[in-house]
Amino acid sequence: MSKWDISGMDSWTSADFPLGAVIPQAGNSCDYVTGGWRSNRPERNDEKCTQCLMCWIMCPDSAVVTEDEKVVSFKLKHCKGCGICAKVCPVDAIDMVPEGCDLPEVK
Repeated sequence: MSKWDISGMDSWTSADFPLGAVIPQAGNSCDYVTGGWRSNRPERNDEKCTQCLMCWIMCPDSAVVTEDEKVVSFKLKHCKGCGICAKVCPVDAIDMVPEGCDLPEVK
């Protein structure tokens, strides 16, 4: 792989900048682990959860796993730890807990 010559970058126009990324098809993030930089992860309290599915609706990473229209877990492989699920939960059934040395297995 050759390196780009950026010696004249200060005088480049927008047409001179090389493309940074190409997304050849929609939904390709399923092929990649994107939760590796998370510093907090969601934990759901089954007893408090009313299955309103607000966390599932609002998750920007589609990391909330549902079965039979009920939340069952989180895809930590894709969860980036943003905390939106915990913020929108009307009954505070989701806590964001710090990742530690005892990281859960990424599934």
